[in-house]
Amino acid sequence: QVQLAESGGGLVQPGGSLRLSCAASGSILSIAAMHWYRQAPGKERESVATIARSGNTVYAGSVKGRFTISKDNAMNTVFLQMSSLKPEDTAVYYCKALEYSGRGYWGQGTQVTVSS
Repeated sequence: QVQLAESGGGLVQPGGSLRLSCAASGSILSIAAMHWYRQAPGKERESVATIARSGNTVYAGSVKGRFTISKDNAMNTVFLQMSSLKPEDTAVYYCKALEYSGRGYWGQGTQVTVSS
């Protein structure tokens, strides 16, 4: 099993930056990829960014060029650097670990609010 803990959320003004962290523990070697999702009030959860163990990354079109996903070599921690934040980026951000087996694990989420 994998346990995940997100941190780094908060309140930021439009145009500002935040860095989210997701610390993984447990069966880390079983993790094939890590994802960041977000869910705004009244909306479905959506994928924001993905990083594979190889380092390959994928971004949602709405965040491409503004967000950067990265990881440490051991995949213990995954980061989401968010810049040029917009009010529409306001959401609860979740980290998800995907095992090679296809099983997924979610963190508890961290709130990001972009407002003046």
